[in-house]
Amino acid sequence: MKLSKKILFQVHSWIGIKLSILFFIVCFSGTLATLSNEMDWLYYPGLRASGEGERKSYNELARAVQNAYPNGELTYWLMEDAPYLNDIVYVEDGDQRYYVFVDPLKGQVTGSTTVTFQRFFRDFHYYLFMPFNQIGYFIVLVFAFFLLVSMVTPLFFYKKWWNKLFELKSEKGPLVLFRSLHRVVGLWTVPFALLISITGIWYFIERTNIAKVSDISNPSAPKLKEKEHTFDRSISISYQLDYDQAADLAKKEIPGLRIGGIVPGGSLTNPIYFRGKSEVPLVRKRSNRVYIDPVTHEVVGVQKAEEIPTTMYLNDIADPLHFGNWGGLTTKIIWFVGGLAICGLILSGIWIALKRQAKQVVEKGMKVLGIWKYLNWALTLFIVGYMYYFMIARYALPISSLIIVSSILVLLGTLAWYIFDYRLKNSVK
Repeated sequence: MKLSKKILFQVHSWIGIKLSILFFIVCFSGTLATLSNEMDWLYYPGLRASGEGERKSYNELARAVQNAYPNGELTYWLMEDAPYLNDIVYVEDGDQRYYVFVDPLKGQVTGSTTVTFQRFFRDFHYYLFMPFNQIGYFIVLVFAFFLLVSMVTPLFFYKKWWNKLFELKSEKGPLVLFRSLHRVVGLWTVPFALLISITGIWYFIERTNIAKVSDISNPSAPKLKEKEHTFDRSISISYQLDYDQAADLAKKEIPGLRIGGIVPGGSLTNPIYFRGKSEVPLVRKRSNRVYIDPVTHEVVGVQKAEEIPTTMYLNDIADPLHFGNWGGLTTKIIWFVGGLAICGLILSGIWIALKRQAKQVVEKGMKVLGIWKYLNWALTLFIVGYMYYFMIARYALPISSLIIVSSILVLLGTLAWYIFDYRLKNSVK
């Protein structure tokens, strides 16, 4: 049966209005995630690279972390691509994880935190801080399909949409202006929304392991046999590894490798795992992998980006394309603006629907969402509640940070009420 333009418009409106608040949260959290590293740079002085001198040896940097956290365990070592960011070393100390900032040029620990903006917004966008991660993952991933449908349907119900790319009507009042602005921005945003939705659908395929995509794209690290060693059991093995020797071996295996991450392994039966960039464009760091025995310093596994299968390649370009970090700060800003445009479309769509309803019946103006309004708000309050749980229990944020977050949420809530409730009701009286 051929779908009519009216039905397509109704589908478009249903997604944008009935699922509006949750849709906005998913898109807005992803938008903020694109520039989360830059937020960290602004907020944490210790993350700002000094740019002075040459990079110190890995072993020297590991000793600096050990001096700062002698009872901790180094679990991951991240070297950011941006030249203005210091290294970030993940240290588990008791029940708390610390993100330790290390200046690789000065060889000094410059600060630490229990959570970064990058980690916070990635967690938020991945699973909405749901208590059961898988539920949160799939709620977010389903919106990739909704985004695809909501951005494609206008191409069918707008007559000769290509003639409307620059059509703004401002002479007939704010409602007509916002409708035409919504249409123009939506049409120009279609290519970007298609990219975001397609990569999101790929994440869904990976998560559900359709066609064994997850198995192919996420091979297990090789296991090692226990060997005799001279490591001191009273000190974390992660502080005693010879990272310099292991790094040299990794670079020999993959010429031109720019090491971007090191995973110590946690025990002597797990290899040291190096990941990084090579000459293959777009792919993320883990497309290049080198596994090295921490005792014998033998290379026990190698994966080169230029040799990976197509499925793995597609999986490894999904993140750079989805978050826009493949081209540095420039593409991050472009993706950030594109994300804001999609968020603006959601908000303007809500405003247009409520404005139209308010003009018809003032006393029922805010009932356009019906039961869906309460479902949206219930899910939002649930997400916010668990967000506070994570901030307190997992991230151990201080009171000052909780006050800042609460103030921002109150400000946003007040602004939303003023625009979508108070102003709308008064504009039609």
